[in-house]
Amino acid sequence: MFNVNFWGFINLKLLLDVLFAVGFGLLLFSRVKEQRTLWLLRGYLFLVSTAWFIQRYAYLPLTSKLIDAVVLVCSLSLAILWQGELRRLMELLGTGRLAVLLGNPPKEFRATSTTISQLVDTAGKLSQNRRGALIVVDLGSDLRPEDFLYSGTNIDAQLSTDLLINLFATDTPLHDGAVLVKGNKIISAGVILPLSRQGISRYGTRHLAALGITERFDRCICIVVSEETGTISLANQGKLERPITSSRLQELLEILIGNQNSIGSSKSNLSKTTLSQKTRPSDNVINEINDKESKKSEIFTNKKD
Repeated sequence: MFNVNFWGFINLKLLLDVLFAVGFGLLLFSRVKEQRTLWLLRGYLFLVSTAWFIQRYAYLPLTSKLIDAVVLVCSLSLAILWQGELRRLMELLGTGRLAVLLGNPPKEFRATSTTISQLVDTAGKLSQNRRGALIVVDLGSDLRPEDFLYSGTNIDAQLSTDLLINLFATDTPLHDGAVLVKGNKIISAGVILPLSRQGISRYGTRHLAALGITERFDRCICIVVSEETGTISLANQGKLERPITSSRLQELLEILIGNQNSIGSSKSNLSKTTLSQKTRPSDNVINEINDKESKKSEIFTNKKD
């Protein structure tokens, strides 16, 4: 009787172990949208599963040691490749923001069609006046003051086109920084964002800041308006689409913002249908060549924007 209960207990532990491992794996797969990263993760989990199976059910000491060494090397390699993602994971765990980690954005991040129209209207007017702007739209990353180099000035006001345009007026002290938008509210202005290291020779400060924040936080986007050329750009997941028109911006925002209940699928659709052409660094150069006027101006003024 004792042996039956003992083996039943062992089997229950094994069942729970497998269930927890499968659940953790499914959570990882649901959070990964980029195809190459998904392949790396599948290969790594396959190696870990193989090592566990051999150690538990087969007495193969040499094979077990070899697989353990391969798993260790792969772990170190992934830690280097995914250092930004792992840092973000530790930040979320340390601050207790589990809702963000599980992909459930709080209600304050849910925007309406009015938000989209106001952002598009603002970008269009700023572009016509060639007034530089950088707008960060938080879609569920729950950005905090410690996530920025400088958290800026607290605004906490209802989102409106007039207020956004005034915040980016050239004679105001906040126009050089970014504006943080969550849902239908402007949270802060004059925010200094971390810069990206990619495309330093091609992009100016505003575009590098947009790339930097979207590389680090996958559920936020940045709208950029060039001060010298009036070109509108959109950064998402470390990729920049430029130049785009107001109608194109509205189309992208409707994909990203207009369906908050399925943010994961929205991001996947965007990366496949709208930003797939940005996977190569040369694509941005091609777009600039197509817009000759913008290119001539940005050769001399790129460092400012």
